[in-house]
Amino acid sequence: MSIKQDLSSFNNSWYKPGAGSLKRFLWYYTNACWFRSSFPINGFKIFLLRLFGAKVGNGVVIKPHVNIKYPWRLSIGNYVWIGEEVWIDNLADVVIEDNVCLSQGAFLLCGNHDYKKTTFDLIIGNITLKQGSWIGAKSVVCPGVTVNENAVLTVGSVASQNLPADSICKGSPAVVVKER
Repeated sequence: MSIKQDLSSFNNSWYKPGAGSLKRFLWYYTNACWFRSSFPINGFKIFLLRLFGAKVGNGVVIKPHVNIKYPWRLSIGNYVWIGEEVWIDNLADVVIEDNVCLSQGAFLLCGNHDYKKTTFDLIIGNITLKQGSWIGAKSVVCPGVTVNENAVLTVGSVASQNLPADSICKGSPAVVVKER
């Protein structure tokens, strides 16, 4: 039996982004002007994230052209590096612990749609990047995934399930290829 989508019946009114429309509006333009641009001043970006409700530790580096959906759903530990063109699409909570590296173009994807339902329902899940983990360039971390301590997701890979501590994971879907 084949399931055909009927997008006319799509309804995600149950989803609550965690902030009112004015705050979301202000963040949209703040994100466009100061984060998604080439603006290089790191300290000001951290100030803005905190102003909008993010928890941000010390020594955090945020490169240009970063896109963050909802800072009030973001917690960043100490000495985290966020590379150019990283997209944190945090429809749910994202926790990034200490000494984590998000390389260029990494994508943290907290939402997806249920292809098994004709209504294309929204599915969301938290993402946790544990201490010392490293998300390689152009990699994707899917909803509900925890990347455990010191795990590496290599370039261009997709983490659709939890990654074990001290592992190097590669592919789509990512599998353990060796210990770190």
